[in-house]
Order: sequence, then C-alpha cells, then structure tokens
Amino acid sequence: MIKKKNILVTGGAGFIGSHLCEKLLSNGENVICVDNLFTGSEENIKHLLSDNNFEFVEHDIINPYFADKHVDEIYNLACPASPVHYQYNAIRTIKANTIGVINMLGLAKKHKARILQASTSEVYGDPLEHPQTERYKGNVNCDGIRACYDEGKRVAETLFFDYNRQNYVEVRIVRIFNTYGPRMAKNDGRVVSNFIVQALEGKDITIYGDGKQTRSFQYVDDLVAGMIKMMNCENFNGPVNLGNPNEFTMLELAEKVIAYTGSKSRIVYQKLPQDDPCKRKPDVSLAKKKLDWEPRIDLEDGLKKTITYFRGLIGE
Repeated sequence: MIKKKNILVTGGAGFIGSHLCEKLLSNGENVICVDNLFTGSEENIKHLLSDNNFEFVEHDIINPYFADKHVDEIYNLACPASPVHYQYNAIRTIKANTIGVINMLGLAKKHKARILQASTSEVYGDPLEHPQTERYKGNVNCDGIRACYDEGKRVAETLFFDYNRQNYVEVRIVRIFNTYGPRMAKNDGRVVSNFIVQALEGKDITIYGDGKQTRSFQYVDDLVAGMIKMMNCENFNGPVNLGNPNEFTMLELAEKVIAYTGSKSRIVYQKLPQDDPCKRKPDVSLAKKKLDWEPRIDLEDGLKKTITYFRGLIGE
C-alpha cells in the first residue's frame, strides 16, 4: 500500500492554492493549508474543511512555522500576486519573499522535505527577449513600484538554489505566467477578472495603454497539473516556465470577454502603469521535455468557465 504524503501548501486558501489543495486531496494525499488570509479566503476552501485529510492553519509565513507532524513536501505559494495587492504593502511583500521563504526552506531542511517555489514570469520584467526562455536573465527595474514582487521573487529563487547547494535541500522552481479561472478574487486587479467583472456589471472595460501589449493566459487546472508534475520530477530543479504560449493583446481579450458575456460595455483607455510589460509569452519547450506537460485548455473554454463563476459571485 502506498503511504499518503503529508503536503504543506502555503497560500493554500488563495486562488491557485485552493485548486492545488483540492487536486492533492483528490490524489489521496494529506494536505496542510497555511494562509494568513490577506488575499486568500476561507470561502475558497470551505468545501475542503470537512475532509479528514485536510487541515487549515491561519498563519503568516513571515513568522516561523513549526509543523506538528512530519512534512514530505512543501508548495510555497504564499505571496500577494496581483499589483494592487503586492503594492499595498511593498515591505511585507518583500518579507514574504525573503524572510517567509527562508522560514519555509528551513522547515524543508528540518523535515528533509522537497519544496517547490511558485515563482513568476515577472522575474523577466519587461522582456527584451520574446518569447521568454528560462535562460533569459530579465529586464527588471529594481527600484520601481513592481520591484517588491519582481525582485522579491528573483531573490526567492536565489535562496532556493543556495539552500540546495549549501544545505542539500531538494528544491523545485516553477515560473508561473498569467493564470486565470474560478476563485479569482473579484477585486484582485488582474486583467481577466477586471474585464469579466466590468463586463458583467455593465461598466466600461478599462484598458491601460493602447491595448496592443500582450499576455498569454493559462487556465488554473493546467497550471496545477504542471506544478504537481514538477514536484514529482526527479533530478530537475528548474526553473521551468508554466504558461500558455498562445499570445493575445489586451484589446483581443476585452473583445472576447464582451462577446462571451453578451455585455454592452464600452472599451476605454487609461495611462499605462509604470514598468508594465509590453509583451509576455512563455517558451514551454523545457516543460514539454522535462515534465511531458503542456496546457490543454484554450482561452475560449477557460474564459467561459471563469465567466460562469463570476456570474454566480456577482449574482447576475
């Protein structure tokens, strides 16, 4: 009989974290969800609370966490991930990516656990290479308003590799590109949720800049599958890009959301925020080679599922 693993998920009550917890439970694992509920919500995990294999701990990883049972694996997702939230308290964002990461790496070292870091495509900044491969070193403004997140995640990757080299901690790093799906927060400031909520509420859809800047959107189920594959991959630390290489402009996304919601919203334009990337598209050839992974859900299907979720949330 295969022994269940005890898996710790920090940020487990968040948008992505709650989907990850749900999938790990369905795979038969024991899950400890740790979240300070700054951007996460108990609403995201309330359907898991009755599962005997699930435990929720309200805790901020900036403070040391001492697990009361052996931990086999750690997924570290704890950090605000949208500009409106990570800029709200930039210093705490940096602390989550430094002090918090050190605390989780220390826990992994103590338990001899494998640990995966949810890094981000933001480590590439406003990229001069397109599409972005894992070899690209990035074009990041270290003193800009996004640096608390961009540079914080870069430092987190450095810490992971130093703990691996110096303390032999088994580490895995994924760089997550724009992800969307059910349980995104209504007010999280990300473009997919912004457009959908504005469309469903009949408000103007706000595009920052000229609408020609691009993003590549992956559905959350594809991301979770890639993260689990990476955690279970042997002899490969990463980093590895996890994203959908199909590229869309902001204007194209807005037009799709208007069409799928049946909204009569107008598109309006506002000034582009500082350091907002003009292009973003992952090269996922390494993920295909090492993990046998590639996204399967196209934007049309994913958007329709996400719109259905927000219709229920808004009560349309």
